[in-house]
Amino acid sequence: MRRVRGPTDHVVVVGAGLAGLSAALRLAGAGRRVTVIEREDVPGGRAGLLTDGGYSFDTGPTVLTMPDLIADAFDSVGESMDDWLTLDPVLPLYRARFADGSSLDVHSSVDAMASEVARVCGPQEADGYRRFVRFVSELYRLEMRDFIDRNIDSPLSLLRPSLARLAAIGGFRRLAPKIGQFLKDDRTQRVFSFQAMYAGLSPYDALAIYAVIGYMDSVAGVYFPRGGMHAVPRAFAGAAEKHGVVLRLGETVDRVEMRGGRAVAVVTSAGDRVACDTVVLNPDLPVARRLVGRPVRRRLRYSPSCFLLLAGSTLPSDTHHTISFGHAWKEVFDEILGGRLMSDPSFLVSSPTASDPSLAPPGRSSYYVLFPTPNLDAPLDWRVEGPRYLDRVLATVEERGWTGFGDAMEVVHTTTPLDWAARGMERGTPFAAAHTFGQTGPFRPRNLLGENVVFAGSGTQPGVGVPMVLLSGRLAAERILGPDPTYRSRAWL
Repeated sequence: MRRVRGPTDHVVVVGAGLAGLSAALRLAGAGRRVTVIEREDVPGGRAGLLTDGGYSFDTGPTVLTMPDLIADAFDSVGESMDDWLTLDPVLPLYRARFADGSSLDVHSSVDAMASEVARVCGPQEADGYRRFVRFVSELYRLEMRDFIDRNIDSPLSLLRPSLARLAAIGGFRRLAPKIGQFLKDDRTQRVFSFQAMYAGLSPYDALAIYAVIGYMDSVAGVYFPRGGMHAVPRAFAGAAEKHGVVLRLGETVDRVEMRGGRAVAVVTSAGDRVACDTVVLNPDLPVARRLVGRPVRRRLRYSPSCFLLLAGSTLPSDTHHTISFGHAWKEVFDEILGGRLMSDPSFLVSSPTASDPSLAPPGRSSYYVLFPTPNLDAPLDWRVEGPRYLDRVLATVEERGWTGFGDAMEVVHTTTPLDWAARGMERGTPFAAAHTFGQTGPFRPRNLLGENVVFAGSGTQPGVGVPMVLLSGRLAAERILGPDPTYRSRAWL
């Protein structure tokens, strides 16, 4: 494994997102002097916070899985996650509503989920579900240790016995047909394949190895931190400061000063020069590369984006996560990936106050409504489209069962692909570069540049999603500190 060369006594981390803070904790725990510089006034990055009228909204991810990865970051400085965060299981994980009027509650308990599948789709489908769980569990075991949770320097790093096993069980076949071997009902197929969109792909194009995303939420469980998702970076930042990390909020980094292939200082827009031995860059990869004067030369394919509605509402809620599926399915992906808005949308409605009522005034609810859209490569003018699409979103949400949603809104905030771009996200997508075969594993942009510049976040290895971003922070720290054999033994044995 390639490592940073030269001294690493003082590390500057640019960006207090989940990946940057994960790296900072591990570096501080190893005795490095760490300075984190963040342009916003609060830590969190994409896991940001918006407050308005007594409502607290998460502005980024809403689904938290694999909490052991959070616990491990705290453990690196000798802290217990339970002293900093309270994570409650989300039950059900989410509710899937279908165009025929049926619904399916998704559970992490295999027995409970099999009973639910049997109730909705019949006993044969429940048997198929159990076989599917065995498949994705094996997939997770093979992928995580050797291919996801590991720094990869070249394709030769993949030549392990587990690679042959992955091929043997069908991990390199297409996702949708592979799921179809186990699940025959259109509804369960959708429930366990829509996660391909997280990777920027259609389930008809994605490899079956991405069924591991379904394992992370549908089998391993979904949790919600009291205080919202933003509570995670707040807790990380608090633990980091306790252990000596200097957190500089509200300061924008203008550039990284380079001497040849070595970073020697970080310069803020106010002209402050912070000398350092190593730099960890957490902004979106193209932004990070521009900071070091090494723009991305390779043309990357970016994931679709989304239209996000945050609403404070008088409409009561009882389910935390609901996915509403339209009649169309393959056509949805064809439209989004072809640069068109969905004609028959499938979308997510999250109401975090169903789990934590403190996020809204008494008797009120907060809603997070996400509609997938094309990214800015599509010929859509969001300055014009944005207000029109809000009307369309509200009409669709009401048609799908949230009657009176529009009239019940007291606080409204929207985010379009143009807004994501203004926040520094390439091509206006919060989901970074798509996980095509040529942008996955050893082919994804590397996390080490020159002698001492390390990248973290969804744009680099291992990829998109809260678990992957947390791992990217650990992998970034490993580039500086070297492998931690005790981590591997406690994580995977």
